[in-house]
Amino acid sequence: MKKIFGLVASLTAIAGVCAGVLAYVNSLTADPIAKMLVKKTFESAEAVMPAGVSNVEKDDATGIFLGKNEAGEVIGYAVDGTDAGGYGGDIKLMVGFEEDKKTVVRYRTLLAAETPGLGMKLNTPEFADQFGGMAALSLAVKKDGGEIDAITSATITSRAVCRAIANAASKLSQH
Repeated sequence: MKKIFGLVASLTAIAGVCAGVLAYVNSLTADPIAKMLVKKTFESAEAVMPAGVSNVEKDDATGIFLGKNEAGEVIGYAVDGTDAGGYGGDIKLMVGFEEDKKTVVRYRTLLAAETPGLGMKLNTPEFADQFGGMAALSLAVKKDGGEIDAITSATITSRAVCRAIANAASKLSQH
């Protein structure tokens, strides 16, 4: 019984030290990680804006990025859209829209844990470029009666991308 108590005490002490080290490392890295995420989000918003945008600003009240031309007029938008139906979980995209708030310019992936070599082809130009100029709320893969060519062997991912873009458009239309 003494031996078991000694082992339990040792394991508890080791677990406590490990937890303390992890908490310390987390406190050191949390702020830099948050700053990197903000930077990546802003860079993605700039990348998906339509041609002619010279200044990108974030509306803190809505979280929507506004793309302005030289005259200060809003000519594009960037909105994040998420869908939980990806093969590997959530797919989060930054989607650029034309001034009409309906037409997709392009998207960039913020978060995806899809199968490497299959679902992660959502980042390839062959797949992503077909969304440009499309009406966001009517997107669907050909298998579902739409115009989007699904990624071979990754229809679930392709559908999730369509829904994430539609979710971004819906979010934009509410503001």
